[in-house]
Amino acid sequence: MMNRIATSESANKCSTCVLGQFCLPVGLNSEDISKIDSLVTERVRLKKGDALYRQGDPLTAVYGIKFGTLKTEYALPDGREQITGFHLPGEMLGLDGIGNNQYQSNAIALEDSEACVVKFNEFEILARQIPSLQHQFHRILSKELTQDQRHLLSLGSLRAEERLASFLLNFSDRLAARGYSPSEYHLRMSREEIGSYLGIQLETVSRLFSRFTESGLIQIKQRHIKLIDMEGLLELAGKSSAIHCASHA
Repeated sequence: MMNRIATSESANKCSTCVLGQFCLPVGLNSEDISKIDSLVTERVRLKKGDALYRQGDPLTAVYGIKFGTLKTEYALPDGREQITGFHLPGEMLGLDGIGNNQYQSNAIALEDSEACVVKFNEFEILARQIPSLQHQFHRILSKELTQDQRHLLSLGSLRAEERLASFLLNFSDRLAARGYSPSEYHLRMSREEIGSYLGIQLETVSRLFSRFTESGLIQIKQRHIKLIDMEGLLELAGKSSAIHCASHA
């Protein structure tokens, strides 16, 4: 059961949040900053396994992850669930609900997490007043659509080992952008969840992790992973080191 808390209980505001670079436009004046700070009046705390929202729920808010990791999953008619993404601090959730005014997936915490609540009707009003905020929102939407398109392309064109290598490198890039180590991190999702996201059977995911370890590409202990041979992973994923370095800049 998620717990709602008022932001007045915390000294942090959007303008002073270390994750503001992911959520806020640059060059805001003090008046606009004050307006944006007033937009987030509460946060929600989730325990591992809690749902931030459920597929089919009416769109009431979009959410910015303060800390923790969440997954989004789509419930298929036959009862199966297809994971559509893993989400880190600074990323927005709930954007898939804008078109039909209802969320198109379940958002589930993979660990204890917290998210800022942005009431969507209030955001729309403020975005009309602050053009740079609306532009930033469009940029976030565009980035998410591009990521979705690339993921779909990878499912249709890449071999299983290429998908897993790309997944590990993508996670590395996203963590590095947040100031964490790009070469050593803890996977909050299970191998079965990774397989669901990548369109690979659980047995294949486990076999590939073993193969990557035997080849000296990675070291892995349970869910803690260390990328040993970054160049080898880049080659396996079909990416150049120059592109990977640029993604860290």
